[in-house]
Amino acid sequence: MSLTDAQIINGIAEVARQHLGWKRSLRPEMRLVEDLELDSLKTLTLALEVENYFKVCLDEEAGIQTVGDLVAIIRELHDE
Repeated sequence: MSLTDAQIINGIAEVARQHLGWKRSLRPEMRLVEDLELDSLKTLTLALEVENYFKVCLDEEAGIQTVGDLVAIIRELHDE
């Protein structure tokens, strides 16, 4: 079953709330480092927990810069 972008964003937001203390909503155009204020440890935490949540394996070389990039990668991996 395919996930919608909204379902993926909600899942990412849930992970961010639980593991990073994120309290605001997420939008596709938000940049992970600048807008979510993720340092290298928080970025790694987000990546690992998103992998666990969605049961996917993210590629370090995927060039994920924004929430929208992350959504697209998760959708692609989930649909495989």
